[in-house]
Amino acid sequence: MMKSFLYLLLMVCPAIAFGQETNTEAVVRKVADNIIQNTSFKFINSTTKEKYDSTKGLASSADIKADSKYNKWAYVNGVLAIGMVQTADVLNDKKYSKYSQHNFAFIFDNLNYFETLQKAKTPRVEYGSVFNITNLDACGAMSAGLFDVNALAQRKDYQAYLERSAAYILTKQMRLSDGTLARPQPRFGTLWADDMFMSIPFLARMGKLTGDSKYFDDAIKQVENFNKYLYDPATGLFFHNYYSDDQTNGVGHWGRSNGWIAMAQVELLNNLPANHPKRPELIKLLLRQIVGYSRYQDPTGLWHQLLDKPDSYLETSVTAMYTYAVARAVNEGWINEKYLAIAREGWDGLKTKITAAGELQDVCIGTNMDTDIKFYYTRPTELNDTHGLGALLLAGTEMLKAERKK
Repeated sequence: MMKSFLYLLLMVCPAIAFGQETNTEAVVRKVADNIIQNTSFKFINSTTKEKYDSTKGLASSADIKADSKYNKWAYVNGVLAIGMVQTADVLNDKKYSKYSQHNFAFIFDNLNYFETLQKAKTPRVEYGSVFNITNLDACGAMSAGLFDVNALAQRKDYQAYLERSAAYILTKQMRLSDGTLARPQPRFGTLWADDMFMSIPFLARMGKLTGDSKYFDDAIKQVENFNKYLYDPATGLFFHNYYSDDQTNGVGHWGRSNGWIAMAQVELLNNLPANHPKRPELIKLLLRQIVGYSRYQDPTGLWHQLLDKPDSYLETSVTAMYTYAVARAVNEGWINEKYLAIAREGWDGLKTKITAAGELQDVCIGTNMDTDIKFYYTRPTELNDTHGLGALLLAGTEMLKAERKK
């Protein structure tokens, strides 16, 4: 009798059977709390392994690094800051926004030490990209996160960095002749789908803050042009990249790059004036993408590393990004509420990938691009890789908002 009951429990509700948390708020808190508990807010000498609370009084050395991955100046931590601030808002718990305030204060309060090293042209200086912005990865997503934190902190040094970052994106970042953001690698004039998120969310925030239409105009141009270059009508998905030198697309519909596109479009709509004449067109483009990727959702609720290749592994960062995009679009009334079923299935799948400690499984590590499809198939996954955490918090809090509405 007991064996029959256990079998039935496994079939009907495997999450309960294996002790997984299913309550949405509890899941979000578990993930966010794990991040807080594992952020040291210390520096480490990479040679001696000594740790320090601050750089004050330390001898100049390029060996001094941020000890925690969450204290690094990295685009993934910009997304995490956005997620933490929203988590604080939705859960009405300032602990999470205070965490992100602490994180940026830890960095900026110690910048003088690293700036001295940078001015001495010391190689591999921690936070070097703060002083010398040379690409979108170094500034765009971190600026969007810092923007949300500065709405609370109101620091002049934060605002000065944001203005410098905005000027870089608008006037210095490489572009194609039509204004589309591009990179000089791996081939000169390559479009990366990722760059929609490395630019648009921050530009949209600057547009909302300043009222200057140039920020919205540029953000909208990027959405339209990236859709032109990367959208694949044969699949309803986006290619990871476009090579302008021979006007060809890359080999794969890589999951997370498609996720960046969805999130970027959502972040633009979050900040765009309600009466903006381009809003209907932008919503239509977002809905086209949502319908497209919904066709490739696995029965588990997750999406694959290569979206249209079911023999590639199930990957959680793209699932979190897609779940957030759909849930947000429904919650804001941009699309029909029936599409929420897509997000609900995605969230249910994600919950099966969160450990008892609040760590996210099956996140593809940082990924370049290649002309060999095998490159994407064989990218490793890493437990609780930061590429998935900010999006996971955004997905979870948006699903919680949907549940509360119901």
